[in-house]
Amino acid sequence: MEKSFSFQTNLLHNKWKIDEQTGAVSVPIQHASTFHQADFDEFGKYDYSRSGNPTREALEETIAELEGGVRGFAFSSGMAAISTAFLLLSKGDHVLVTEDVYGGTYRMITEVLSRFGIEYTFVDMTDLHEVASHIRPNTKVIYVETPSNPLLKITDIHGIVKLAKANGCLTFLDNTFMTPTLQRPLDLGVDVVLHSATKFLSGHSDVVAGLAVVKDKELADQLYKLQNAFGAVLGVQDAWLVLRGLKTLHVRLEQSAQSALKIAQFLANHPKVEEVYYPGLSDHPGHSIHRYQASGFGAVLSFRLADEEAVRTFVQHVKIPVFAVSLGAVESILSYPAKMSHAAMPKEEREKRGITDGLLRLSVGLEAADDLIADFDKALSYVKTRPEAVSR
Repeated sequence: MEKSFSFQTNLLHNKWKIDEQTGAVSVPIQHASTFHQADFDEFGKYDYSRSGNPTREALEETIAELEGGVRGFAFSSGMAAISTAFLLLSKGDHVLVTEDVYGGTYRMITEVLSRFGIEYTFVDMTDLHEVASHIRPNTKVIYVETPSNPLLKITDIHGIVKLAKANGCLTFLDNTFMTPTLQRPLDLGVDVVLHSATKFLSGHSDVVAGLAVVKDKELADQLYKLQNAFGAVLGVQDAWLVLRGLKTLHVRLEQSAQSALKIAQFLANHPKVEEVYYPGLSDHPGHSIHRYQASGFGAVLSFRLADEEAVRTFVQHVKIPVFAVSLGAVESILSYPAKMSHAAMPKEEREKRGITDGLLRLSVGLEAADDLIADFDKALSYVKTRPEAVSR
């Protein structure tokens, strides 16, 4: 990509701006599963699409450039990307994980990796002393989400990287919430950046995809072998949809983040909302750390009502957001972590982490912020105030 251009311009004006053969301003979709070899002794660049495909390669090179890595990898889902990265571990290894990690990652670690003799510990990664105290001689990976899902906890990326390097660990970071538009973990020393490209990168609720980017060539070679062997690669139609979504990433996320801050401020002052979790609020734990390591606060926030009954009432009366799993789309999506994103986490484990039955997560879309606020205000008017609640 042209180094003199801004990130916003590079989303559009990059190596894949124009197809060299035809002049098309859209990346060609190459459906071929297999490729003819002209030479018996020396095969061409492509032989079988699991191993490499021109359309998928365009996406992989694009995300590598955007994240500042040496190589990118496109997978059939975010969990396929995460799971394949975890295949870098071996029996007897230990992984240290953000405690309120995405439920699918929690399930992968506790129910799958554990079967192969890989040990794990969940820690509060906002506390570097706690992280340091749980690193073992066999710890090979420190796995970070920042902001975390769904409580938007902030981890000091530079601090984790220093601990990891001092102890010979790799660092994995899920950058789904921020995207390279707002946060570039590889520049801070992280080894592997992971994305559910289903979310903001594609942005239209019409594709399931995962991406990984690495900053070290040797590690890239290892991850490529795993991608090729495991085979959970992204199809070409979906790769093209993610490439198309990337073109509008900056403007979508900028608009949604502006609305998210306005909505978070409204909710923080509403008497029926017990707590709001959004790094853009000055009293959010880790606010100053996030401002240092990211260039914006993102479009996802969570807020806590009194209990499940309050949530049920609110969801029944709110009109604009889609009530669904997922996030990062042009439409606002309201989710209930206890029964959606973190349903795989046992209730006692959820509650220990603060993921209560009153918690809702909101991914702010492109609707007018004032319309969303008016909708939320009306829906909250139907929520009963707890008798013991103190006026705020």
